[in-house]
Amino acid sequence: MKRRRSRRVKIGKVAVGGGAPVSVQSMTKTDTSDIKATVKQIKELEREGCEIIRVAIPDKEAAKAIPKIKKRIKIPLIADIHFDYRLALEALENGADGIRINPGNIRDKKRIIQIVRKAKKKRIPIRIGVNSGSLDRKRYKGPLAQAMVRSAQDSIKIFEKQKFYDIIISLKASDVLTTIKAYKLMAKRCNYPFHLGITATGLPPLGIIKSALGIGSLLLEGIGDTIRVSLTGPPQEEVRVGYEILRTLELRKGMEILACPTCGRCEIDLIKIAKEVAKKVYGERFTVNGKRPLKVAIMGCVVNGPGEAREADIGIAGGEKIGVIFRKGRVIKKVKEKDLVSTLLAEIENMM
Repeated sequence: MKRRRSRRVKIGKVAVGGGAPVSVQSMTKTDTSDIKATVKQIKELEREGCEIIRVAIPDKEAAKAIPKIKKRIKIPLIADIHFDYRLALEALENGADGIRINPGNIRDKKRIIQIVRKAKKKRIPIRIGVNSGSLDRKRYKGPLAQAMVRSAQDSIKIFEKQKFYDIIISLKASDVLTTIKAYKLMAKRCNYPFHLGITATGLPPLGIIKSALGIGSLLLEGIGDTIRVSLTGPPQEEVRVGYEILRTLELRKGMEILACPTCGRCEIDLIKIAKEVAKKVYGERFTVNGKRPLKVAIMGCVVNGPGEAREADIGIAGGEKIGVIFRKGRVIKKVKEKDLVSTLLAEIENMM
């Protein structure tokens, strides 16, 4: 698909916009000043493939924790600032790779200019994060999507007057259609990279559905440079869902697991098997001849399984206390149910 042209901004070593791969972000759900817990969660997210991490900076203790956290992690760190501009200045001083400010919560122009000047001096990017829940509706009236865009534009004007252009824009609402409208409108008015997300989506599966529809719809139109799936739950799930959205749209490479929904013909514990296989082989390293992502099928019965998954590179189809391993729809061996996963994994390794 043809992607929207945008400026390239660097967050640490990660490029955002300008044709760079769409990156996956998440946010810690720990008290940032609890360095041990925060680092532990970030490392867990790194293992899932998280490429940029955001941490809340509600007070000075959190801002002072940034250098110690950064020493122990591998991915760029963004400081999330609300209300107190002094925390933004301290986060910049303490080595944050980027900061996010919400113009609805820091409304004093002079204080915003102080932040921008310091970020410019240190060559650190800023995300202008407009959120529908904190929008100044007395100042920005009319339809919500248009009001959000006007708020972002006013912030951009302040930044540009300081000759600061390392800007990323986000326009998040809990309503999917409002979010889509806002981003599409903003795409016509600037060339800054966009951070996509739907805010306050709630618990899975509803939160996953809303995020996939909102983020996916925009990505299909070529809009979006970095994403964060916001879910009520462990942040690791946010990263997994983010990658699945990108993989489904062929914006990032990644192994695909096909699995049937099961029915009365299923005589194996297909859900358990699918989870075991996914846990072992999820990720980008599993490719066919190092060129394209591997497709693995987990099918519930031998009646239609191999045929239905003919496009898969390799897979399982279950029977009564026995199953088959098939490749490109062709059965290559029969094994006991208890050996299905281990045999499949061994065959996958042989294909690498």
